[in-house]
Amino acid sequence: MVREHTERAVKPERTQLRALRGDSLRERLIARDEQALVELIDVASPWLLGVTQSMLSDRDEAEEVVMDVFTIAWNRIHEARGDYPGLMPWLLRIARNRAIDRLRRRGRLRRKAERLAAAGGREDSITEPARLDEAGRPGWHVHESVKAALSELPDDQRRVVQLAYFEGLTHSEIATMLEIPLGTVKSRLGRAIAKLRIRLSSLKDWVL
Repeated sequence: MVREHTERAVKPERTQLRALRGDSLRERLIARDEQALVELIDVASPWLLGVTQSMLSDRDEAEEVVMDVFTIAWNRIHEARGDYPGLMPWLLRIARNRAIDRLRRRGRLRRKAERLAAAGGREDSITEPARLDEAGRPGWHVHESVKAALSELPDDQRRVVQLAYFEGLTHSEIATMLEIPLGTVKSRLGRAIAKLRIRLSSLKDWVL
């Protein structure tokens, strides 16, 4: 079921995030509402593909990771905090961890190939990841626009956005990690989001 929906979402139609935020999406997923899963896949796939393809530089492998992410989300949705705004950081964290697992596996395979080569074996089957036509990636324009907008933020604001929305940390956890007051975290995040809303206004159907 997850594979079918994910393959259909590789070239997603624009879905209004505000409409999703009006629903109790997490509760619908916990209730095993398949339509809620379809909605989540449609909206989240471009973001997850952007992250995983950037990390892995391999489209097929990235799509496999995204499929894994939604399978994990479907099976472990009770672990997520809150509704849609809380699901996105959670999904991104799962995607990032799964991509890191893939990279570690590649490293082990490459080291094994090097040992075989040193012993006179062949490593013909170990190749560099395929280079992608980045402009053809699903959701690539979203990924690039967000990346550019983040790069324009002051370092302190960009850091709290990354920790909150890409690492899935709570405001309190960010305050502890950065050793700053909780109020400072909230004010930096608020200023950053205000700037991103303006910078990404052309993507209003996709973000924020």
